[in-house]
Amino acid sequence: MNLKDEFIQFFVNKGHVQIPSAPVVPENDPSVLFNTAGMQPLIPYLMGEAHPYGKRLCDYQKCIRLTDLDSIGDSTHHTFFEMLGNWSLGDYFKKESISYSFEFLTKVLHIPVEKLAVTVYEGDDKIPRDDVSANTWESLGISREKIAFLGKDNNFWIPGSSGPCGGDTEIFYWRGKGSVPERFDHDDETWVEIWNNVFMEYYQSEDGNVSELSQKNVDTGMGLERIVAVLEGVDDNYLTSIWDKPRKLLEELSGISYEKEKVSMRIILDHIRTSVMIAADPAGIKPSNTDQGYILRRLIRRAIRHARKLGLDMNSNWEEQLALSFIELYENYYVELKQNREVVLSVLKTEKEKFSKTLEKGLKVFEKYVQNKKSIDGETAFHLYDTFGFPIELTKEVALEKGLEVDEEGFKKKFQEHQEKSRTASAGKFKGGLSGNGEIETRYHTATHLLNAALKKVIGPSVHQMGSNITEERLRFDFPCDHKLTEEEKQNVEELVNTWIQESIPVTKEIMEKEKAISSGAECMFIEKYPDMVTVYTIGDVSKELCGGPHVSNTSELGHFKIIKEEATSAGVRRIKAVLE
Repeated sequence: MNLKDEFIQFFVNKGHVQIPSAPVVPENDPSVLFNTAGMQPLIPYLMGEAHPYGKRLCDYQKCIRLTDLDSIGDSTHHTFFEMLGNWSLGDYFKKESISYSFEFLTKVLHIPVEKLAVTVYEGDDKIPRDDVSANTWESLGISREKIAFLGKDNNFWIPGSSGPCGGDTEIFYWRGKGSVPERFDHDDETWVEIWNNVFMEYYQSEDGNVSELSQKNVDTGMGLERIVAVLEGVDDNYLTSIWDKPRKLLEELSGISYEKEKVSMRIILDHIRTSVMIAADPAGIKPSNTDQGYILRRLIRRAIRHARKLGLDMNSNWEEQLALSFIELYENYYVELKQNREVVLSVLKTEKEKFSKTLEKGLKVFEKYVQNKKSIDGETAFHLYDTFGFPIELTKEVALEKGLEVDEEGFKKKFQEHQEKSRTASAGKFKGGLSGNGEIETRYHTATHLLNAALKKVIGPSVHQMGSNITEERLRFDFPCDHKLTEEEKQNVEELVNTWIQESIPVTKEIMEKEKAISSGAECMFIEKYPDMVTVYTIGDVSKELCGGPHVSNTSELGHFKIIKEEATSAGVRRIKAVLE
């Protein structure tokens, strides 16, 4: 049985309900470009909203993290990964959570107790030391020498500067050869973290005050790639069974062994897998120069550069063959891979062809620049990288052919400046976190439903939400439409929305079976992502949609609706940006 299936079966037997993996592109969450953890789609429920499936949940979640992008090529980092998770929303707490984790690791996965060690929160002047977790671990058979108390930097979780928070307990596995040390040394990298149980029992306000939560939650996460590597006894994630077929296919396509070109092969495998997941997502992301589209383009192009390095024929369908190997591997778990198979293949092929032309342009620019020069300065080297996708290795290679030197140090300096700007932007993207469902965002969620309903009346019934994004400043809504909206159409949409706001229509919430919701006329985006029990928000006779919320209780709370921009995003897709005044 697949490890994902074993995990789900174990927790279902413990009274949990499996929920489907959310899309990799989060809905109505501007704080991040992608879902980065299993808990992220559950934010409203961790904040106290009732989940349609109850208080005990489990799943395997598709995640994408870009903080380690520059580390891709080593043996352990990935941009896409799967996170196994189980949750208690105000039900069981520390003792039960720890007991479940221990039982799964030792009884289902058969990991010897002596190879396990844990860390727990040591406490501070506001929150006491977590002796409950430590005592629970000891009662299960973990010796005191293998229980370490650590501070906030290691064993405490909070979303930014305020919000639900609490200590966590992290579980480590001894990966070394020979006998296991009697004492756990947290600084010894032979001990690898495999599971994290977060106990949200406090709330920290902006001024630093800490109070106890009425609903205490458990949020656990275990990275699939890492635990599989542990169980299969390898220290290179790309040598696990997860990667076997795609890795062997890449060796066959290139005629080069994995051992000879590990770094390039890891980058190609990782980036093609992540690109497949992004391109198959119901949000319909295409390569572009902004947001998720920029990341998708960057991943595909980086994979292509390393494919060229391996000597793969750019006129062959190597990218299609690799993509199909990943689709085959995951399609039984994520239905969108089957549904959007042709979309994925088209995205990869189109971007490969575009990038080949871009490389040609870059080479022409290179040729023009180097005339009568003896060296290439760092700024030019970075310009070739940033604009034309030339890695420094390619610039050096072409320069060497012409007897030119390259200012690598100058390039590194410009590259580091670029990285710093990217990190700052990423930090800003993550700022919202759990606090990204405040009063203003809640109003925009409801306004989005009204906008959708107004567009159906003004443009036609075929209008539906293709994607949305909400911040504290505005809402953004993408919808199918074959023309630029006229001033009259925009005015009619605005007037309709504002009429419904002025009519003070109640917004009601109901939990029902998904099939019943659809048959009752409720609209939804990406039907496959919803569980069998769903939340339906109804706004009088105006709108009825499946949605995770949150929403206002009456349209009169919204204020005045105004469209500030209407534009095309791609062929047949328009975008509206609007504000509430």
